[in-house]
Amino acid sequence: MEAVPPLYRVAGTAGPQGDEDRLGVPDGPGAPLDELVDAYPNYNEEEEERRYYRRKRLGVLKNVLAASAGGTLTYGVYLGLLQMQLILHYDETYREVKYGNMGLPDIDSKMLMGINVTPIAALLYTPVLIRFFGTKWMMFLAVGIYALFVSTNYWERYYTLVPSAVALGMAIVPLWASMGNYITRMAQKYYEYSHYKERDEQSPQQRPPRGSHAPYLLVFQAIFYSFFHPKLPSCPQLSFACAQLPMIYFLNHYLYDLNHTLYNVQSCGTNSQGILIGFNKTVLRTLPRSRNLIVVESVLMAVAFLAMLLVLGLCGAAYRPTEEIDLRSVGWGNIFQLPFKHVRDFRLRHLVPFFIYSGFEVLFACTGLALGYGVCSVGLERLAYILVAYSLGASASSVLGLLGLWLPRAVPLVAGAGLHLLLTLGLFFWAPAPRVLQHIWILYVAAVLWGVGSALNKTGLSTLLGILYEDKERQDFIFTIYHWWQAVAIFTVYLGSSLPMKAKLVVLLLTLVAAAASYLWMEQKLQRGVVPRQPRIPRPQHKVRGYRYLEEDNSDESDAEGEHGGGGGGGPADGVEEEAPPAGPRPGPEAAGLCRRPCPYEQALGGDGPEEQ
Repeated sequence: MEAVPPLYRVAGTAGPQGDEDRLGVPDGPGAPLDELVDAYPNYNEEEEERRYYRRKRLGVLKNVLAASAGGTLTYGVYLGLLQMQLILHYDETYREVKYGNMGLPDIDSKMLMGINVTPIAALLYTPVLIRFFGTKWMMFLAVGIYALFVSTNYWERYYTLVPSAVALGMAIVPLWASMGNYITRMAQKYYEYSHYKERDEQSPQQRPPRGSHAPYLLVFQAIFYSFFHPKLPSCPQLSFACAQLPMIYFLNHYLYDLNHTLYNVQSCGTNSQGILIGFNKTVLRTLPRSRNLIVVESVLMAVAFLAMLLVLGLCGAAYRPTEEIDLRSVGWGNIFQLPFKHVRDFRLRHLVPFFIYSGFEVLFACTGLALGYGVCSVGLERLAYILVAYSLGASASSVLGLLGLWLPRAVPLVAGAGLHLLLTLGLFFWAPAPRVLQHIWILYVAAVLWGVGSALNKTGLSTLLGILYEDKERQDFIFTIYHWWQAVAIFTVYLGSSLPMKAKLVVLLLTLVAAAASYLWMEQKLQRGVVPRQPRIPRPQHKVRGYRYLEEDNSDESDAEGEHGGGGGGGPADGVEEEAPPAGPRPGPEAAGLCRRPCPYEQALGGDGPEEQ
């Protein structure tokens, strides 16, 4: 009986054609498996690696542009709505017809108080929020709070405007700090993706050379500040130009001319006192319809929602997941304390006057220059154009921050301070006449030049902080301190809004001189080789071991002390192998007592030692 051939071939057996198939490849146990499992014959590993890191670099550029566009839209919507809201609520006829005796001036004053006063407490919670949510999600949450404030203007009541203003004030410093940290991290990641071959040759614990990411940081900060210039209630650069669109295309059609609004104004400029003394209480010729206001607010709300989508969908993470976990694992008590411990760093102490001046000068551009010199003399209908001139001048001049690629890093900051010094002295002796348009070109030139100085100031400070503090473990603390001092300066300007213009100019001038002198002193110390003291960042502890004060790691120890004292907590320093103990009898209690770690009382008696020589 003839055997029936199997339906399927048995693996490893010769087929009916013999030991080779029709393609000429031998079959059976001796078949060359490399032909089946080997890599693609045209595969070029080096070329694929180059393409991979090129996609990574394009992703970083996408993150920077998305964060800049999101910040521009967020502040453009917020400032445009706030400006339009304050102008409408200022008009007596609008308040009486629309809201009767609801007390809009009192609501507006409490709303501004919530926006300006709440950030004073931001130093207590900003680092904790950034570490808890992460840098990207903190940006998204803060942008969402700004959108919430926009949405409350559909129903303007005390219980909607004031709580949303307080929530917005709490989100101001976290948004500024997270965005500053985000741009710095993107510059560092772009350097890693551009020099991936050098990184592969180094050990994982070895860090890039100091200042290696500085060129990319300069470029990214110039891009970021040409879009977005984070201040409140002050002047973003391109975002403030966007904020004037509702006023130019909507509100200006309802305003009286300068002959009506400035009829009782007697003095402007350096002779003025407070904000617009004698300004007419009615500024609207006709009241805008409620339907038109709802359309404008709906457009602004849609743009705010678009900004949220940009941050959520296009902005990538600033840290890897393992890095996020390590940043949170240093202990929430340490995260709360570390911003205060950074005060021991003389570089930050020398930069504090510049931080304060950074808040002063932007508030002066929007309240002093734009209102005290601009609106007071040429009318409310030209306010938007003055601020657009300031904004466009600052946005275009952000490119000047790239001069740091060829010049010493002190040049942009000192140049911006010198320009503001000359402008402040000129404004101190200038008092434009009310209702006179012959000098309007001087206002536009002063606004543009002030924007140039602001751009050099902001790009220079943010780039300097990113260069001085390269450790990713402390960047969020540094930017929190920077923007918290700006918030303190804004609060001070809010309290002194009723001062005479000459007093404001004197305070601005003294702060500017002190800031420039303190910064140059810091640069001189660094050139002399003075080593700054930084608080030691504790190692991540992924297991809870009781109270942090009972652990070995001493977060109150500086990096220099940790290096000289064996890593700070009795263990070896990071990246240093621990030597084996010598053979022989173990030391007795007296010998062990000589090598023990001093208790806190003994540390207090001994002191921390001289910080600077």
